[in-house]
Amino acid sequence: MVMSKVKYEKLRQQRLEENKKRMEELNLPLLTQALKISSSPKPSPMKKVKPRIIRTELVSVRRSPRVANKPAPEYKEVIYYERVMIPRRMSTPRKRDSLNMVYATDEERAASIEKAEKLEASLGPDYPILVRSMLPSHVSGGFWLGLPSNFCRKNLPRRDDTITLIDETGEEWPTVYLAQKNGLSGGWKKFAVDHDLADGDAIVFHLIRPTKFKVYIIRVNNVSESESTETSTN
Repeated sequence: MVMSKVKYEKLRQQRLEENKKRMEELNLPLLTQALKISSSPKPSPMKKVKPRIIRTELVSVRRSPRVANKPAPEYKEVIYYERVMIPRRMSTPRKRDSLNMVYATDEERAASIEKAEKLEASLGPDYPILVRSMLPSHVSGGFWLGLPSNFCRKNLPRRDDTITLIDETGEEWPTVYLAQKNGLSGGWKKFAVDHDLADGDAIVFHLIRPTKFKVYIIRVNNVSESESTETSTN
């Protein structure tokens, strides 16, 4: 048993020496050392980037041959002014304060309508007549006067047109009639403000021409004052 171990050690030592000789013959130790040196990381030199040079040159502007010989245009500062609307009439319209508006009672409104209907009967049936009681939307805010569709369909133009309102003094106010909406739009505000129309006033529209209304105004204040006078007298 001891002899076999000694023999094994001799054989192993002999094999190691043979392997060492073969490695030296093949220069393996030198190759291993060279590989270690070559595989070690080396710091890479930074790339030197040349700074970009921006050249500024004066280049002539390309122009069309048709205007090449003409002098270059000169641009001047243009000042814009706000457009000012000049009213058609010299009198400045008064502003309506819808918050301080006095609203008519049902009794006052009914009294002015009754008086307007009496005036309507006295004018006769020769021309179409329309009675309208003024509402807040007619005399303030939007200033839009809607008319009954039946009356418009029978008596007024089927397309948008200008309808002139003539007051009792003979003065005229042009208004814009919108056929599809059956009402007076532009121009009605000026008529209402110039005549100081109030809530509850009754207006008699007498169509004396296809596009002309003779207008009679029944003041709700006058009706209430006359009623109070009659009551005090009785």
